[in-house]
Amino acid sequence: MQKNNKIPLNVLFKANGVPSLEEEISACKDKCYRYNLLHPNDTENRRALLREIFAEVGEGAAVMPPFWCDYGSHIRIGKNFYANHNLVITDGADVTIGDDVFIAPNCCITTAEHALDPEQRKAGMEVAKPVTIGNNVWLGAGAIVLAGVTIGDNTVVGAGSVVTKDLPAGVVAAGVPCRVRRKISEEDKHRYPLANRNGIMF
Repeated sequence: MQKNNKIPLNVLFKANGVPSLEEEISACKDKCYRYNLLHPNDTENRRALLREIFAEVGEGAAVMPPFWCDYGSHIRIGKNFYANHNLVITDGADVTIGDDVFIAPNCCITTAEHALDPEQRKAGMEVAKPVTIGNNVWLGAGAIVLAGVTIGDNTVVGAGSVVTKDLPAGVVAAGVPCRVRRKISEEDKHRYPLANRNGIMF
């Protein structure tokens, strides 16, 4: 995995005005810009550029433009990953996303926290905390995942939620701040009528 090794984790560090970090961010923004200019049906070139942006990209992964991240080299995504339009990832620390994850439009995943003290914040100090999202997770539209959070396998995060703390596997969670509402059960398989590929109910 490509790694810049310049960003300490879970401690305050100077993030603004550091030439080496600014160079990496600038290079990543250039790749994101080129990615966002590709034709939406140019699947081959989109996948090739994703492999340049991210540290690891699983088979069948797709990210709908526009998409933005800071470094890209800290992001690993699994197979069959799908992100709809307007995903933003601020990846000062590692962002690890499992297989078969769905991300709805207008979501944000951030590893950054700025200093609460105004003088430290003005000096460009921030904290980087890794984010981990398990397999088969669904983030609803407009969901925000904050620094340091881990989301367990098979969990659904409701639209508009702000995830501030870890979520266990196999639950529906929603709200601001996001809280577990209930476990996902066998009854959820029968939540909606089923139809075949021709749209015929059965």
